[in-house]
Amino acid sequence: MTEEAVVISQEVLAEGIFSLWLQTEAIAGQSVSGQFVTLYCRDRSRMLPRPISICEAQRENGKLRLVYRTAGEGTKEFSHLAPGDTVRVMGPLGNGYPELSRIAEKLPAADETGKEIRALLVGGGIGIPPLLQLAGDLACRKTAVLGYRSEQFLLAEFEACADVAVATEDGSAGTRGTVLDAIRERNLQGDVILACGPKPMLRALKEYAQQQKMLCYVSLEERMACGIGACLACVCKTTDEDEHSRVHNTRICREGPVFDAGRILL
Repeated sequence: MTEEAVVISQEVLAEGIFSLWLQTEAIAGQSVSGQFVTLYCRDRSRMLPRPISICEAQRENGKLRLVYRTAGEGTKEFSHLAPGDTVRVMGPLGNGYPELSRIAEKLPAADETGKEIRALLVGGGIGIPPLLQLAGDLACRKTAVLGYRSEQFLLAEFEACADVAVATEDGSAGTRGTVLDAIRERNLQGDVILACGPKPMLRALKEYAQQQKMLCYVSLEERMACGIGACLACVCKTTDEDEHSRVHNTRICREGPVFDAGRILL
């Protein structure tokens, strides 16, 4: 669905990173953790919408939070939005993270509610914000393992809904190194990894999960054109064969962005 969303507020979190709150009743009310929306530019020379992951959705009052990095002229335009402005939004799009009941089905020792599942929510860079809604939605034991470049950009909101372990490339906060360094240093244990971030990080997490015999679900970052699966611009390789085209491809915007890591080739 498409709505004309009203800008509630916007603030700069770090250089080139913005937090945008929108009033959008239907989209916020129907969104699930891990989905995304696309925003249309006012400049008609930029026809294609820009995909941005959902950071938070206050479903009861129709508020949606997007945390994004300016990467081109489209997102640069969005960074100038001010309270009261409107922006055309389409969503919610894609498939999000699985519910606890679905995860519990794959874990023989888990109870039906899934509340005893130990989840590691692992994010890197601009892949961290999409995990915030997930951290609030999951009613289980969870630790957010967050990898930043430095302490200049830290989302403190995770502290309210999960245990938090931080890794920074420069060592300015938490563990110096990667998210896997933080997991090993803290000896963090889990039944499932739910991750979002750059592909090298996801590849390493998939391998780690296989070694530890953990479930692993990853959200892929990819350039998208239409956002609804029509243009086939954001495909990735899979281990299984598409039943229609008979090729080992799948659309990230339509079948993803969240996948069982065992299904895709990273």
